[in-house]
Amino acid sequence: MTSKVGIPLTPTLSLMGRGGMTSAFIFAFSTVFAASPAVSTPQCTSTGDTYVDASIGDASFLNPILATDSASGDIVGLVYNGLLKYDKDLHLVGSLAESWEVKDGGLRIVFHLRKGVRWHDGETFTSKDVKFTYEKLVDPGVRTPYGADFTLIKSLKTPDSRTVEVLYKQPFAPALESWTMGIIPEHVFRNGDFNSHPANRHPIGTGPFKFLEWKTDEKIVLVENPDYFEGRPCLDRYIYRIIPDESVQFLELRQEGIDSMTLTPDQYNAYPEFFERYNKFRYPAFMYTYLGFNLKKGLFKDKRVRLAIAHAMNKEEIIKGVLLGFGRAATGPYPPSSWAFDPTVKDVSYDPAAAKALLAEAGWKPGKDGWLERDGRIFEFTLMTNQGNKLRELTGQIVQNRLAQVGIRVKFKILEWSSFIHDYIDKKDFDAVILGWTLGRDPDQYTIWHSDQIGEGQYNFVSYSNPEVDRLLEAGRRTYDLKTREKIYHKIHRLIADDLPYVFLYYPEALPVTHKRIRGPEVAPAGIGWNFQYWSVPKNLQRYKMSF
Repeated sequence: MTSKVGIPLTPTLSLMGRGGMTSAFIFAFSTVFAASPAVSTPQCTSTGDTYVDASIGDASFLNPILATDSASGDIVGLVYNGLLKYDKDLHLVGSLAESWEVKDGGLRIVFHLRKGVRWHDGETFTSKDVKFTYEKLVDPGVRTPYGADFTLIKSLKTPDSRTVEVLYKQPFAPALESWTMGIIPEHVFRNGDFNSHPANRHPIGTGPFKFLEWKTDEKIVLVENPDYFEGRPCLDRYIYRIIPDESVQFLELRQEGIDSMTLTPDQYNAYPEFFERYNKFRYPAFMYTYLGFNLKKGLFKDKRVRLAIAHAMNKEEIIKGVLLGFGRAATGPYPPSSWAFDPTVKDVSYDPAAAKALLAEAGWKPGKDGWLERDGRIFEFTLMTNQGNKLRELTGQIVQNRLAQVGIRVKFKILEWSSFIHDYIDKKDFDAVILGWTLGRDPDQYTIWHSDQIGEGQYNFVSYSNPEVDRLLEAGRRTYDLKTREKIYHKIHRLIADDLPYVFLYYPEALPVTHKRIRGPEVAPAGIGWNFQYWSVPKNLQRYKMSF
C-alpha cells in the first residue's frame, strides 16, 4: 500500500517516508536563525463535497507514534501536525512551529510555536504537548519504531508555552526532519496505557481534518476542521474505504464509488474511454519492492544461499511481465532519484547455473524427486506477501517458479494486511516476504538497517547486522556536509547490496488517478497529495450533499 493523499511522516511498512535532504543543508549553510516561510493559505474557490479514497488494508493505530503501516499513516497525516512539514518541493517549512533557530553547530534547536492552535476538542496546543510527545517516543514501554531519532536528544526544555528548546548529545543531520513527527495531545494521553489507549482509535489532533468514525475493515471517516490554523480544507469530508483487492477497487473506480486509487500497470493501460472521467498521473515512485529473508532462519544465514536465490531471479521478466515496463530493476536500498544512490553498484545477474553451483557449494544436492536436499532435508520455505496487491502476488508466483527451476520448493502464502504485519512481521514469524518501502528523501535508514532496531515492532525485522553498516549509519547521522554524507551512503548502498539481506527486485513508477471533478491535484517532488487540504469540487459538480 502506498499513500495517495496523506502527508508523509516517517518510514512505515510499504511505506511512507520522512521527506527530504533539506535538513543537511539547513545545518550546514543556514544562518543561526532559520525562519519558516510564510504559510500559504489559498482561498477555496468552493467548499463542500466528499472525497472517497481506497486502501487494500485497514489502519492499526491512529497515533503517529505507533503508526507503522501506510493505512494508519494516511489517516494520521490528515489528523495530526508536526512542528515542521515539507512543501511541494520538499523544503522544510513551519507547521505547528512558526519559526526555529539552529544554534551551536546544530546541537541546539529552538522552536517557536504558533499562537492560537487548538486541538480538535477545543483545548489549546502548547509546548507541553511537544515535551509529552518526546517523552513517549523515548519511553522503552512504548511500542514505536521511531525512537531512534529522539534518543539522541540530551534534553528538551519548555521555558514557556510557546517555546521548545532541544539540545542534542551529538550532531544529528536529520534532526529538523525528525520534527515532522505528528505531535500528540498530553491532556488526552496522560492517563491510561499508551499502547492500548482508546484515543489510538479515536484520535484528537490539530490537523485539517477531524476524526468522525472508524468501522473496522470497512471505512474511516474524517470531516473538515473549520478552525484549522492554515484555513479550513475545501472538502467537507474524507472517506477512507477498505477494499482489500485491487481488482475490486478498480471496479469501484469504474462505477465512481471511489474517487482515487493507485493503478496497477495493466489497469493504467486499459479502457482509454473510461479514463476520460479521471486524471491519470505517472512519475517515479520513491520506493522499492524486495524479497526479504529472515536472517535468523538457518536456511538464509549462508550468504551463498541468498546470492544463489538472487541469481535465480529474472528481474527483467518481472519488469516486463508484471510492471509492463513501469519500473526498473533495483540494485539496493536507494532509488535512482536519490543522491544516495550509487550508480556503480552492479545488479546480480540472472544466472541459474551460477545459482545451482552456489547451492551445491553450500551442500545442497538434488534428491530423487529433483528438489535440493541436505542432511535428509528438502530445501523449502514459505514466502509471504499481503493480500490485495496484484503486483506482489504476480511477483511471488514468478519467484516461486524460478526457484523451482533451481531445485528450491517454495510455498506461497497471501495474508490479510493487518494480520501479516502484526502476527508475522512484528513477531518475526516468517521465512521470507515480498514487501516494499516508500522512503524519505533523506537517506538516513537507521531504523531499517541498524542492528539495534531488531526488536519486536521495529523495522529491521529481517534481523540484519553488519558492524560496518552500523558505523556508517551512525556517521551519516552525525555529518552535515553533503559530499561526505553522499560518500557514506554510497558505501552503505554497496555493502547492503553485497550482503543481500534482501533481493532488491524493482523500483516501480507511481500510477495514481483522481476523478476529474476534483480540482487541485498536481504532481510535484512531494507527490500529488502535498496540497490535499485545498483540493476542491466546483458546486455544479458536487455529488455528496450530506451534512454531519
